[in-house]
Amino acid sequence: MMTVKPKRDIEKGYTNAEFAAKLRRLADALETGDKFEIQIAGERVYVPVRAEYTVEHERSDDEEEIEFQIKWSPK
Repeated sequence: MMTVKPKRDIEKGYTNAEFAAKLRRLADALETGDKFEIQIAGERVYVPVRAEYTVEHERSDDEEEIEFQIKWSPK
């Protein structure tokens, strides 16, 4: 029986060093074909190898944003 997880939509800020360390761990997992594990705001998230990766760029009159996105379906 699968556990239903509550919906969640948070944004967490990191220092440059923390963000670089997380990106480094993600890159290592991608290169070795391993799942990626990350803790965000107190919850451990397990990203499966089958996840899809995208980069999104948004621009408005007063700011620009780049989002690195990782998406997957629970199975």
